[in-house]
Amino acid sequence: MSERTTVPSADEHARVEKAAREAEPARSPWAQVLDSGAGRNLGLVAVLVLLGIVGVVTTDTFLTTANLLTVLTQASIIGVLTVGMTFVIIGGGIDLSVGKVMALASVWATTVATQSYGPAVMVFCAIAVGVGAGLVNGLLIAYGRIVPFIVTLAMLISAQGLAERISGRRSQIVTEPVIAGIANTRLLGIPLLVYIFAAVVAVGWVVLNRTTFGRRTFAIGGNSEAARLAGIDVKRHTVLLYAVSGLCAGIAAIMIASLTTTGSST
Repeated sequence: MSERTTVPSADEHARVEKAAREAEPARSPWAQVLDSGAGRNLGLVAVLVLLGIVGVVTTDTFLTTANLLTVLTQASIIGVLTVGMTFVIIGGGIDLSVGKVMALASVWATTVATQSYGPAVMVFCAIAVGVGAGLVNGLLIAYGRIVPFIVTLAMLISAQGLAERISGRRSQIVTEPVIAGIANTRLLGIPLLVYIFAAVVAVGWVVLNRTTFGRRTFAIGGNSEAARLAGIDVKRHTVLLYAVSGLCAGIAAIMIASLTTTGSST
């Protein structure tokens, strides 16, 4: 006799799901909030509020407009770097080299030969160096199948050595007034560096959350093999992610060169 297959009815499905829900331990409303998307950020907000309270208690000038603008200006350079790093980390990688790539880009952009061609060439050189370093990282990681930690650590050391070789371990003074004036320019009382940071953040948010590139980045970071089977060119996309990180390092190089009026390997 052939075996008969019994198909569970809709009522049976409902009964099983109800039993599963009842078997789960009861969670407090607070736990449900923490499990939500907004709840996961509460810890960061709490730390930020705590730091603000410490600042207010320890100094009377913490909440002044001048101090807040100073903090934003100094954080804008690191903020631009973190936007590129965010792409890499969401894609499942890591980039240890961004600081020294930024230093190399700033040194290359502030050599006497480069500055003699004007601000446009300086910006182009900084971005080209950043993107080039990112492409090298991405190619070695994606097609060379080398661990990102090792590749980017090697790039960190290489970029530092090359920057020191080019600059002779000396700070190079920015003589181009347009580049030097970026940090001193204010619009509506806010430094231009803060606007650049805000623009990079806005573009990064749009790309991650409203484009196919962003959706592919999340897919690769979640499960690269599943993304490959879904038709995504994982290797090419990985190269592009590190190029984005290098691009942000190039932008940050121009920002720090303007803020310090120097290009330095340190």
